[in-house]
Amino acid sequence: MRTLKAKWARNGDLPIEVALAPRGRGVARLHRRPLWRAAGVLQDLPRWTGTAGAVAFLGLTIAYGVALGGYGRMVSESLTSAAGFQIAAVKLSGQKETTEFEILEALEIQQGTSLALFDASAARERLSHIPWVDAVSVQKLYPGTLQVRIDEREAYALWQRGDLLSVIDSKGRVISDDVDGRYANLLMLIGHGAQYRGREVLDALDAVPELRVRVRAARLVSDRRWDLLLENGITLRLPEEGVARALADVVTMDAENGLLARDIAMIDLRLQDRVVVRLTDEAAVRRKAGTPDAANRRRSGADT
Repeated sequence: MRTLKAKWARNGDLPIEVALAPRGRGVARLHRRPLWRAAGVLQDLPRWTGTAGAVAFLGLTIAYGVALGGYGRMVSESLTSAAGFQIAAVKLSGQKETTEFEILEALEIQQGTSLALFDASAARERLSHIPWVDAVSVQKLYPGTLQVRIDEREAYALWQRGDLLSVIDSKGRVISDDVDGRYANLLMLIGHGAQYRGREVLDALDAVPELRVRVRAARLVSDRRWDLLLENGITLRLPEEGVARALADVVTMDAENGLLARDIAMIDLRLQDRVVVRLTDEAAVRRKAGTPDAANRRRSGADT
């Protein structure tokens, strides 16, 4: 640094030295302090602030483009699956009538579906629309297992209206129209409205199990009373009231004289003081012809 020797100070004691800047344009640009850092709060920002801001702006631009193009879900699925949250296993329990295919189809799981982003509530809603499903639980077991528990409806009876036959539950709700031999032992309820009143006739039949096994169908008549159709073709016409007593009388008569084993087409139990029996067409012809079989039947009182 060059110095300029000035005149002696007036007091005559000390000389004054003045520092002079070097020749040329002054301080090199690489060592200059940026003007924007010399003003306001900007001077306190770290040096990497500009780079970070550019990276953030680029990231936001990419994210906006992904969202605008409708690829947000796909990108999120890919990222979370790559992080180890892909659905790798589905555990099912409780299903008997519902097939695994129906359950998996309702879950709508694709290859690479993320467990973290899987909508369990929507899956439960879809599963509840499967006919046999009464209640369902869908749980996420991280990192990659989906657990599904199903409570199914119980097949209570068959319901026939016209040519259509369905399996129904105890509340009369249709479960399925696919009826096969598995439901052969269920009571068939015939007629509109019969599906909601099946419990009253089934409860009455449960009290006479020896008769229940022989009943194949119950027809609701005029929405007031029931006709029971037995496996051998006999029809029992039940009264509107006192059904339990009428069924007990039938069981007693059958035990005493084999009523239900006779050539009978119909037994009318609607009258309290008597039982009306109608023979089959073949038995009626034999009776008119006076065959020995008919004479024996008359003596036994089975035709009255």
